[in-house]
Amino acid sequence: MKPSFSSCTVILASGFLMLALAGERVQGQTLRILGGNVTLSITTGLAGAEPLPVQNTASRLRYRRSFTVQKITVTSNCPGQNFSLTVVATNVTAGTASPQVTLSDGMPPIDFITNIPSGFFTNATATLNYTAWATFAQGNSTELGDDVHTVTYTISAQ
Repeated sequence: MKPSFSSCTVILASGFLMLALAGERVQGQTLRILGGNVTLSITTGLAGAEPLPVQNTASRLRYRRSFTVQKITVTSNCPGQNFSLTVVATNVTAGTASPQVTLSDGMPPIDFITNIPSGFFTNATATLNYTAWATFAQGNSTELGDDVHTVTYTISAQ
């Protein structure tokens, strides 16, 4: 039997970060991103130091548990990526969060939340904590343009 899955896509720009959210339902399993669009701008720093990282925790994953143990993976696509972006799941109500994931262009899917127990179609949630940062050596959005990440979360049988 082929495992079913559902996925969500998030569009992010780093240096100037923007989230556009979408979800898909497949064979009774649901994975949705809640929280609306998010913009992160790296604009401040201390004299003699690198620009300060920017964090955002306004988005959440809501996922439906099923009859089998599941996991959620994350991947990113960002052609011409210049800046750094990470994500970590916090306040996970079902499953085990992986350590912080560095999002980079063309990365393979990485386990994000694992060991999601079966739960007769009950919902679970996790907060998405994005951190963006840039160094002076990486340049800036004015000269290089914004990074636009398409981040994809996928839930499937583990």
